[in-house]
Amino acid sequence: MATGFCEVEFEDLLFLEKAGGGTFGSVYRSIWKPHEMEVAVKKLLVLDKEAQVLSVLSHRNIIKFYGAVIEEPNYCLVTEFASNGSLYAYLQNPENQLDFDQILKWAKEIALGMNYLHREAPVKVIHRDLKSKNVVISEDWVCKLCDFGASKFVGSTTKMSLAGTFPWMAPEVIQSQPVSETCDTWSYGVVLWELLTHEVPFNGIEGFQVAWLVVERGERLTIPSECPPCFGKIMSQCWELEPRKRPSFRQILNKLDIILEDESMHDITNSFLDHKSIWQ
Repeated sequence: MATGFCEVEFEDLLFLEKAGGGTFGSVYRSIWKPHEMEVAVKKLLVLDKEAQVLSVLSHRNIIKFYGAVIEEPNYCLVTEFASNGSLYAYLQNPENQLDFDQILKWAKEIALGMNYLHREAPVKVIHRDLKSKNVVISEDWVCKLCDFGASKFVGSTTKMSLAGTFPWMAPEVIQSQPVSETCDTWSYGVVLWELLTHEVPFNGIEGFQVAWLVVERGERLTIPSECPPCFGKIMSQCWELEPRKRPSFRQILNKLDIILEDESMHDITNSFLDHKSIWQ
């Protein structure tokens, strides 16, 4: 089969420790021996379209793809290794505190990666599983999107199988309705909420119960009342029931730039972050 990417020999990979699980496979920190290079290797049961998706993408906020092992049963994807782990793990560590500048930097990097997928990539891609576990932090503290196992090329088919993770999923995805790229906007709102609160979305509630609450009851994550209104507004807009009312990532980037230019937002946000014990 003709592939548009480097075919890696399985024997050339030295597997070290497990570095986390993607939706569709386990990820290991590994050494790509011929290149003496530290990489992330995701073992797959089937070689799906994720390799095709990754092979056409190139952006500083998308995980870099090096190649794939296409010999069964050892299907693998080889990508850059992000030594600072997932955004989810980072936010769950109580020792890691973010300030206004860091939140804005990462919020922007994630939005830049998503805007690339929707607007600038050679093929338009809907990620469909954007969440903090699928954002990794590189050695130089840059956020990068990974795990394209659930992604769709736009124009392939718009009828979606159920993919994603309930607390981050838009109602139309939960209901397996046709989706547009704004299902990723919804998920982005949840990631922004995580950046601001360091909490786990819908913590302790079973997945199907979350689905019921979001779809049947119209529930949304609670935006803390002390949260700076500019951030609260972006989250609320991301969680509009009508997909076409949600902002595009280009619009989100514009909103983040406006927040960045507002000198007062710096102190307001840091004050909000410092008083977590009150609003938590």
